Amino acid sequence: MKRLLPLALLSASALAHEGMWMPSQLPQMADTLKAAGLKLNPADLADLGKAPMNAVISLGGCTASFVSPKGLVVTNHHCAYGSLQYNSTEQHNLITDGFLAQTLGEEKPAAPGTRIWVTESMTDVSAAVSSALGDKTGSARYQALEDKEKSLVAACESSPGYRCNVFSYYGGAQYWLLKQMEIKDVRLVYAPAEAIGVFGGDIDNWMWPRQTGDFSFYRAYVDKNGKPADYAADNVPYHPKSFLTIDGAGVSADDFVMVAGYPGSTNRYRTSEEVRFAIKDYYPAMQKRLAHLNALIGKACTAEEGACIKYASYRQGLKNYAKNFEGQLDGFAKSDLVVRKVKLEAELNRWVSADPDRESRYGKALSDLGALIDEQQKADLAQFKRRGVMDSQLFATAYRLYRWSLEQQKPDAEREAGYQNRDKDRLLGSLNAMDRRFAVTVDKALWLDGLKGYDSLPKAERIGAVDSAIGSDAAKAVDGFYASTELTDSAKRLAWVDKTPADFDKSRDPFIRLAVASYPALKALEDAEKDRDGRFLSLRPQYMDALIAYKQSLGELVYPDANSSLRVTYGHVKGYTPAPGTIKGDEDGAHYNPKGTSYYVPFTTLKGIVAKNTGKVPFNAPKAELDAIADQDFGPYYVPALDSVPVNFLSTVDTTGGNSGSPTLNAKGQLVGLLFDGTYDSINADWDFTPNTRSIHLDTRYMLWVMDKLDGADNLLQEMTIVNLPDDL
Repeated sequence: MKRLLPLALLSASALAHEGMWMPSQLPQMADTLKAAGLKLNPADLADLGKAPMNAVISLGGCTASFVSPKGLVVTNHHCAYGSLQYNSTEQHNLITDGFLAQTLGEEKPAAPGTRIWVTESMTDVSAAVSSALGDKTGSARYQALEDKEKSLVAACESSPGYRCNVFSYYGGAQYWLLKQMEIKDVRLVYAPAEAIGVFGGDIDNWMWPRQTGDFSFYRAYVDKNGKPADYAADNVPYHPKSFLTIDGAGVSADDFVMVAGYPGSTNRYRTSEEVRFAIKDYYPAMQKRLAHLNALIGKACTAEEGACIKYASYRQGLKNYAKNFEGQLDGFAKSDLVVRKVKLEAELNRWVSADPDRESRYGKALSDLGALIDEQQKADLAQFKRRGVMDSQLFATAYRLYRWSLEQQKPDAEREAGYQNRDKDRLLGSLNAMDRRFAVTVDKALWLDGLKGYDSLPKAERIGAVDSAIGSDAAKAVDGFYASTELTDSAKRLAWVDKTPADFDKSRDPFIRLAVASYPALKALEDAEKDRDGRFLSLRPQYMDALIAYKQSLGELVYPDANSSLRVTYGHVKGYTPAPGTIKGDEDGAHYNPKGTSYYVPFTTLKGIVAKNTGKVPFNAPKAELDAIADQDFGPYYVPALDSVPVNFLSTVDTTGGNSGSPTLNAKGQLVGLLFDGTYDSINADWDFTPNTRSIHLDTRYMLWVMDKLDGADNLLQEMTIVNLPDDL
């Protein structure tokens, strides 16, 4: 279901603190930001060449930031989980035990494909893209956009070491070109033990009160000339243009905070019908599927030694998304979002109809968009069942390799996005990583399960080549595939990268043969999707233009949906009042008044770790931590007002997936926390921001306490710049 992606967000309203703003919009909000408490010049935040913005980096799916002049990077523990898993063995499980490199030489290569992206510029290319699109629609418009994007990217990437991408804003009403330095040599430096980094596990995920030490460290390396390069033993730490200073005094209730990061995708400008579809079809199906896959892998991995470690990171993601979808459904059940969407659309239609020029410009587009949405949703439902065919890593890899070989027959500029020369490193990285993220027993179980779902499709929506290859006895056919393939061998798998389509045609490997046979049908489905995308590229911008014009007529500044590009959101450290009955009694992070209103306070502390500790996963705090708390060994991180060390805190900033690991900055731009989650009441912020929307942050004072008192990470504490601590370290 390509159109709706896990973890999405945002709509334009007058609610305070709502919005993930483009840096270029911040100068327009100078008075608002300064009134909220910002001490920096908003114009400086719009300059990506200045601190603190040029210290904020992307990991591709997570955010991070530089915190030393030697390329030290801080992010969430769950953002480095894949690298911990990649470097783990049965004998030395870094996920469970944690990891600390005391010297540069002890740092370990991150998982293949791990990258650090340093954004250097954002350029408005809307006019160039609009000129290329003209009045084209459907497949022609889709292709024209892809061609123009590739042309802009190629020119931007003429200097080696850079990765460029064109991002769409406001449904395609604007386009911006992002230029990022691509650092390929990324190394794992430090992560606390799982009992700290994932304390509370899935039970506490999306919950408050929370006491999770969700932090870890990477380091960026470059060659001796300071240029991005593949991993090499003689590479040196990267020296960023700036890095964040850590404010050891932290924040207090009601303090101004802002988060800079790369939020993934949001759905706040979707129509009422799209919201209905999410509630009725997409979210229930996805929640059920993800929970089922997690249970299936958990059972299958026990049959093969080491398999459970190989799938640990993947399962963590499945659990996270499954709980997210569960929360979305709970939120929708309590929300009047559809009613408000219908009301807004009625108001918009009346506003458009009230003026002949507006009616001429927007009227037909609004009605045509509704019809196209209906067409897309029907295609999505069929694709949801068809996707099980690709639940085998081996088949998905075979298909990707065959597609790669076909695209290599074209000039680079004419190849499909994702199959150009610039994409070869990513392909090789994923093929290399398979050895530590693949097990035959699990892959076979996943494919058999996916084929069961596929079997419920009517014949007209099936793939003939798959039906012929699997036949009537799926279990027997699947056994034959895995018994005969050579794709489980790393060297043989990698060798296919340089083979021609003719080599694929002659292959006797069953997965390769199936990839070749199924390609025409799968390509036809892809082409149909592109045609719909092209029509959306015509209609969605017109809808957004109408909505923006209507909002501006009401005096509102409109922010775009999140799209994985750099954004800034701001707010204050603040607790909230949950639904009645949520708070059962006095607990860390909450205030309970039997005769009044119970509410959540914005901080949790070390006291909550002791209170929740059971000695069993996921509430198994390390003995060293419990001993340090019992001894009141708090050091300079102690906060008298809390009578403890703060662990996590709440704020009103507007965030979503992709913001994980984002630096939380105070009014002066100093690091005071790491964004890592939202409250259960806020999961529907993917669609709808409310007064109770809250983000959860790791308090850097807890991070420093763990590094200092538990793990002995003195080398890193000395490397970072920490100010305003009550006492010296």
